This record gives sequence, C-alpha cells and structure tokens, in this order.
Amino acid sequence: MDIIIHIRKTVLLLVCILSYFGVSAAPADSAKIAKRQQAVSHLKQHFKLYGFIRNYFTYDSRESISGQGDLYNYQPLDERWNQTELEAQTSGIARQDLNAIGTFRFLSITTRVGVDIMDYKWRGMEIGGKIEADFYAALTMKNGQTHTLSGVAQLRLRQAYITLGWDSLRMNDKDFARVDLMLGQAWHPMAADLCDVIALASGAPFGPFNRSPQVRMDARLGRYFTLTATGLWQMQYLSTGPETQSGEYIAYSKTPEAYLGISVHDKGWLARAGVDVLSISPRHLGSVTDNNGKTVSVRVNDRITTVSPFLYLQYKKDEFSIKAKTVLAEAGEHMNLDGGYGVRATNQDGSWSYTPLRQSASWVSIVYGGRVGQQEEKHPQKLQGILFAGYVHNLGTKDALLDADNDGMADMLWTPRPANMRQMWRLSPTLQWTIGKFQLGCEYEITSVRYGDFAAGDLRGLAGTNLHWVTNHRVQLMTRFNF
Repeated sequence: MDIIIHIRKTVLLLVCILSYFGVSAAPADSAKIAKRQQAVSHLKQHFKLYGFIRNYFTYDSRESISGQGDLYNYQPLDERWNQTELEAQTSGIARQDLNAIGTFRFLSITTRVGVDIMDYKWRGMEIGGKIEADFYAALTMKNGQTHTLSGVAQLRLRQAYITLGWDSLRMNDKDFARVDLMLGQAWHPMAADLCDVIALASGAPFGPFNRSPQVRMDARLGRYFTLTATGLWQMQYLSTGPETQSGEYIAYSKTPEAYLGISVHDKGWLARAGVDVLSISPRHLGSVTDNNGKTVSVRVNDRITTVSPFLYLQYKKDEFSIKAKTVLAEAGEHMNLDGGYGVRATNQDGSWSYTPLRQSASWVSIVYGGRVGQQEEKHPQKLQGILFAGYVHNLGTKDALLDADNDGMADMLWTPRPANMRQMWRLSPTLQWTIGKFQLGCEYEITSVRYGDFAAGDLRGLAGTNLHWVTNHRVQLMTRFNF
C-alpha cells in the first residue's frame, strides 16, 4: 500500500512539472486545460527559478590555507624548511621550502540553484521568501588526515528565509516608511555587500563572509535612511575555542549575536555603518581544588563579549562602480576573518577570563566595463575590468595573555589560522566577458603574508622576530552559465 501511495504522489508531481513546462501527460478537456494554465500562471507570477552552472580552473604557486576543494583561498602557508642553513652546508642536500610547491585543479562544485518566492499579500502585508542551495565538497581522508582535494560534492543549504513587508507607512505629510522583517538563514548584515571578484572567497579574509540563521528588521525611513537591527545564531560559520570551532559556545551562552546599523542611500551612493556584538561561553564546565587537594568538576559561567564596528561605501554610475569596506574585528573568526581569542586569567571559582584577538581588515574593488562588439538582442556582449585590493593588519590581543608557567610565552590562544600572521595583502585584477547568459572570467590573485616567530614576552599574540613575507600566485579561469 505504501508503494502505491508513493507511486501516486510521484505521478502527480510529474504531471505538475510537465504542466509547468507546457507538456500534457494526457488529453484533457477545456476545463482541465484552463485550470492547468491558471496553475502555471500562478507559478510564474510567484515563483522564480534561478541559478548557474559554474566551473573553476585554478593554479596556485604555493601550498595555501583554503577550503571548498581548495577553491576558497585564505592565505599561503608559512615557510617549512627541510633543514636549517647550517645543516644544509654539511648535509650535501639542497635546502628547500617544502611548502613552495604548485597545485592545479578544476571543479564545478559551486554550481547553484535557488527559488525566489514573491508577490503574495495579506491585508497589506507582503509575503515572500527564498530557498537557495549549492554543492559542497565533502572531504575524504588521506593517510589519516583530511584531504581537501577529493570527495563527493553534496547539496547544501545556502539561504532559506521568509520575508514580511509593510509599505507606505506614513511618517509625516511628505515621507513614508517601509518595514521588512526577515526570518531564516541569510547573509550576515556585515557580509551582505560583497566585492566584485570571481573568486569563490569573495574577498575573505579581507572582509566578513558569513551566512547565518537570523531575525532581521529593516526600516526604511523616508528617501535616504534605513535602520537595520538583527539577531543572529551560528550554524556553519562558528567561533573557535578550547574545543576548536564549535556551535556549543553560543549555545551555552544562550545569547544571540546582535547587529545594529544604519544605511544612507542617494543618487548612486550607498553608505553603511554598523556594529556587531557577540557574547559566547567557551566553557560551561571547570574544575577547582577542594580542601583535601582533590580536583572537583564544577559548573562555570565563562564568557567573552566582543564588539566589531564596520563601514561600507559604494558608488555606481553607468558602467563604473567602486566599493570599499573596513572592519575593526574582535574575535572575528565566525565571519571568516583571521580572528580568535585567548585566556588572560584563571579564577578561583574555576572560571577563566578571556581577551580577543583584534584585527583591521579592509578592501576596495573597482569595476568598469560596457557593451562590446556587434550586439544581438538575445546575446548582448559585455567586457568588464575589475581590480580588487585588500589589506589585513593583526593588532594583537586586547589584554596580555596568560603565562601560567612564567616562561614568557602565552599558554592558551585559539585561532583557526596561523597565530603568527602580522600582516597580509592581496591584489587581484580580473577580466570578465559576458555573452548573454554565459560568462568567462580570468583572474590573477597575488596574496602575500608577513609571518614571524614568537619570542619570550610576546603575550599579545604578535609575532615579533624573524619577520618575513610569503607569497602565493593564483591564476583562475571561471566559466558560468546562468539560468
């Protein structure tokens, strides 16, 4: 019986799909045809399918820290010499940096599909939504370690939210307001304005990159101003801590991440300013020593609260646009920045006190281009030149880190990427050619990181000796078909 019910449901679904594309499964009378046409019209009015098929062909001159099949590039790895200079003088073997080796790959795992839902109304309230997914590189193991260059691409959720909107709310005799409420998973307000590059990382870690579950309110007040207030949770993009990156830290804090910002927009200009506040609990269990010298586990209420302000500016006119963003981040690793935090003190009740790593991260992108060649209405051609520049400066921890054994070295500092990074910059020129729904892009990306070593007394997470630059050259070709 269950099989028959399943078959009936499948047949019904196929009939609906075929009807949507104008294919009849069987002859039908005029009433059925009219009903079917009405259903198709409803789908076209309220549902919009979109997406693209995208391929990347990528060469790197050096081993790098990256994800998503090595397409999502963060930064080149530090030097890893096979022997010291003194050893090389007597060993008879050339001294080599083992990370100075190139790689090549091409993948289509970032292919995407989505559905926009729109134009539903109820008593003056507009209702809409979005469901969006793409493919994700599931990782396999090689020699007992994670191997990011192989695996099976799995479908994953990118965005899924509903929107409720109220328009034409009178403010005074001349101005009106509009209020939009969004519930679900979407772009973090600090990450929503992305730079114009074809690279999968979209400018990270030089700017925030994060999609999270959230409740967001946008209030457009008159022609020029919009206020945004958002409460967010963590799912894919997580804070780090004693148990590496985990969703437990925000779960035990019982406190949503909060964002408050303002946008100003007029005649091609857009400016945003906002601040993000995150309060997490890295531990909920600690230990103390009783009067008999025995260690006893106790509940603790560890907490670190961070504040990260940002500014964004954009100008567009005709075929030219320029965008810029800067953020002063505290423990910004949950936004794909080079963040983290550490312990500054241990307390008698078993709890720990923390201090965040701070960094300044900025980028600017410029786009110029227009139609080229002989135009056809169905296949317009467009050539764009893009230039991206980014810079990150590690400012160290807000307070000195704990040196429990008095050896001059910090004992507990957690960051998802190398803590000995002092500075980093990236320059990326791109050419992108669009022919109708097809796009071809070629990008050269040079990323250079200044690494160093920690010396005794470096208790603010700033490597101060043996400072040196390490550079990766990435050449990337992208093909994309939009639908």
